[in-house]
Amino acid sequence: MSLPHVALRRLESHVIRQCRASISAPVQLRHTLTRLPCSSHPRSASRGYATVSAAELEFGQPVYETHPHVLQPGEITPGITAREYANRRADLAYSLPENGVAILPAADLKYRSGAVFFPFRQESNFLYLTGFLEPGSVAVIRRTGRSHGDYIFHLFCRPKDPKAEQWSGPWSGLQAATDVFNADVSHDIASLPNVLPSLLRSATIIYADLPPSSPHTQPIRSALPSSSTPSPLRLLINPLRAIKSPAEIAVMRHAGRISGRALTSAMRRPWTLEKSLGAFLTHEFTQSGLDGPAYVPVIAGGPRGLMIHYVHNNNTLTPGSTVLVDAGGEYGNYITDITRTWPVSGRFSPAQRDLYSAVLIVQRECVSLCRANAGLSLDMIHRAAEDGLRRELKTIGFDLGSGGRALDILFPHHVGHYVGLDVHDVPGYGRSISLQKGHCVTVEPGVYVPDDERWPKHFRGLAVRIEDSVAVDEEGSVVLTAEAVKEVVDIEALREDV
Repeated sequence: MSLPHVALRRLESHVIRQCRASISAPVQLRHTLTRLPCSSHPRSASRGYATVSAAELEFGQPVYETHPHVLQPGEITPGITAREYANRRADLAYSLPENGVAILPAADLKYRSGAVFFPFRQESNFLYLTGFLEPGSVAVIRRTGRSHGDYIFHLFCRPKDPKAEQWSGPWSGLQAATDVFNADVSHDIASLPNVLPSLLRSATIIYADLPPSSPHTQPIRSALPSSSTPSPLRLLINPLRAIKSPAEIAVMRHAGRISGRALTSAMRRPWTLEKSLGAFLTHEFTQSGLDGPAYVPVIAGGPRGLMIHYVHNNNTLTPGSTVLVDAGGEYGNYITDITRTWPVSGRFSPAQRDLYSAVLIVQRECVSLCRANAGLSLDMIHRAAEDGLRRELKTIGFDLGSGGRALDILFPHHVGHYVGLDVHDVPGYGRSISLQKGHCVTVEPGVYVPDDERWPKHFRGLAVRIEDSVAVDEEGSVVLTAEAVKEVVDIEALREDV
């Protein structure tokens, strides 16, 4: 029999709650898609389907039926199931007041020059809630009742257009928006100005973060009742995104494992150019199954390592110097962030070894503090890093004075940040929040010694940063990037094995 929509939602919510811990049993995507025009009403249990195999169709992103080498059954993006995306929407809707509405525009295609565009990267909040990887889209989520799962999900997107797709490649269309991405209702994005006002009618409060550059910002603003200003959505979604699910951590662990191995492979080889080293890492990330680099890397030889975000990567690497490499790969839109510093020639000089060992001791100490039962925040761990660096630097001959801010010169950045769908994840989520199980952070103390008489001569011009991505557990931490070696003896042994 057909159930009312609210009843269906409540049933779905019950199933989601029962299966939360059962990530190994994902929901199967539909294997057949209807050819009929998309209904303007929510799905019902009596909906009919034609027998068209999804494997014979084209979508705007991989689905299991077309890309079984990329996705497992039930996954929308690598490692993340349709069930998890639905549960995320339910969690967000449950945080809204009754009849509250969240509006999320997708990212827009960015152009490099003329008709040459950058690779498309979906807006992170939109991606987190939908898994839909196309521009020209807007998601609307409205809470419809008091129970978890009482919401309706509208997805505005581009309808299929064979002529346009011949030029730009396939996109998913309105039917896939419901059948694959589980929207309750799909709409042509061109209808946004006409349809959105009715969806916002009688809304108690509207949440949205509207970028000025988005082509959908003005239509959304025009649809707001009485030209009201929406409340910031990030205040509701940041706490959800900050705590990673087991599936998210598994995806990040996969990215960290491959990225770490790529860094270790790079340490085995002699390099003469920053550019060549960077190209090797990009190749290793992609060839090993990642989507590619997660960000523009830092490949900084010698004193260029003193520049925290040096990304020119166009100079030579000199024997006897060190190279500081901040690079990581992306997988399923989740990133990994790693920094390693190693000697270009394969062996540390005495001064390089002393400074590196000082930073490594502090980095290991800070990683050990990334556990929920310690009750510490990133800001508190940063202060622990400062204390540790003062202790270790004094041991190797640095005079940091008393009561001054000399350490700010040597260690000018924070010890860590959140990591996930973005390199600096969930912007606006404070570093003063106590770490909880599921938080994923970086731990990256560093020392950058200027060529200044204030510092011991043999350390001047040296830069060391050691960074891992870490998942917080209740009684410990999981280093997601452990395959990138960092012990002095291990780094030096890599060249001995060649």
